[in-house]
Amino acid sequence: MKFEGMVALVTGGGQGIGRKIVDFLARDGADVAIAGRTLSLLEEAAHQVEKTGRQALAISTDISKSEQVNAMVAATMQKFGRIDILVNNAAFVIRCPLIDMTEELWDKTFDTNLKGYFLCCQAVGKEMIKRKQGKIVNITTGGAHLPIPDMGAYCTSKAGLILLTQALAVEWGKFNINVNAVSPGMTETPLVIQLKRDNPEVMKRRAQRIPLQRVATPEDVANAVLFLASSEASNITGDIIRVDGGSTVIHPGFV
Repeated sequence: MKFEGMVALVTGGGQGIGRKIVDFLARDGADVAIAGRTLSLLEEAAHQVEKTGRQALAISTDISKSEQVNAMVAATMQKFGRIDILVNNAAFVIRCPLIDMTEELWDKTFDTNLKGYFLCCQAVGKEMIKRKQGKIVNITTGGAHLPIPDMGAYCTSKAGLILLTQALAVEWGKFNINVNAVSPGMTETPLVIQLKRDNPEVMKRRAQRIPLQRVATPEDVANAVLFLASSEASNITGDIIRVDGGSTVIHPGFV
């Protein structure tokens, strides 16, 4: 197994894409620390990891708070003694036109989606720098490349995450730390599944606009993450893999 003996820390790992990433890392041999806000979901994910014979740790964490991020990293280090892989997946999503966006919602979006990722990278990065090795994968979104109506704050925060990813890759390359990102397009998360139930024709039309004519699955995204976290990607850093079926490369006039 490609991650045998390694330790991964996954934020937002209790459900959706994050949960699939946790499952795949454990399947491939990693011990996993799973962070997020809902402890019951984290504990369920940890239980499934332990069923595979790997070790797991559930940590309730608000990544927008530096003291909680530092405690998360300290707890992971105390249990496992190392962090080889960091996957930043936690996110705050709000659908609101920018004209109606409150300062509070704007700040909450950026506190999680940009500041929170910075805090996690910084805290884990200090441990990786000591060992002069590590893999960091940040989860952004197709909306970071092309804005989505009424999701301007979310898209802008995730666009900032792309540049943060590249800046860290430049600064930490000398420490043998790879920092990359994955940009999922529309993915079959619980929210999208519910939208499909409520508006099947709308979702069908959206899928037909995608060159591959299907939405991504959490497995699609997890596979890209695991590639970037593996030794196969040892000479890749500062890159962004789009897992969107080609939806951000086709001209809108042809859909």
